[in-house]
Amino acid sequence: MLTVSTLEQELLAGRTLEARVGDDVRVHVKITDGEKTRIQVYEGTVIAIKQGGPRTTITVRKNSFGVGVERVFPIYAPTIEKIEVKTRHSVRRAKLYFLRERSGKSARLKEAAYHHHS
Repeated sequence: MLTVSTLEQELLAGRTLEARVGDDVRVHVKITDGEKTRIQVYEGTVIAIKQGGPRTTITVRKNSFGVGVERVFPIYAPTIEKIEVKTRHSVRRAKLYFLRERSGKSARLKEAAYHHHS
């Protein structure tokens, strides 16, 4: 019998999340436009990671034409092609929701002094 947990185990195979909170990432998302499938890149800062095994999601925030935009990506979804880490920042908390209230210079994060293993 196919259980949810066996399905979830198969999803997890061969994918790990390199991104951390505070990283600037590029998320490559598959988008189906009628018949065509293309890849759209969403670029922004990871402000939250919600752990849940196969249901793990990351919240990515960016400013688009002066408007803050946040998207939540299920990282193991088949529509997510890859998640690329551009820059790392050193942050002191697990969720960066305070960035929602800030814009401009006050929204900057400190560049990470060292890279862990990327």
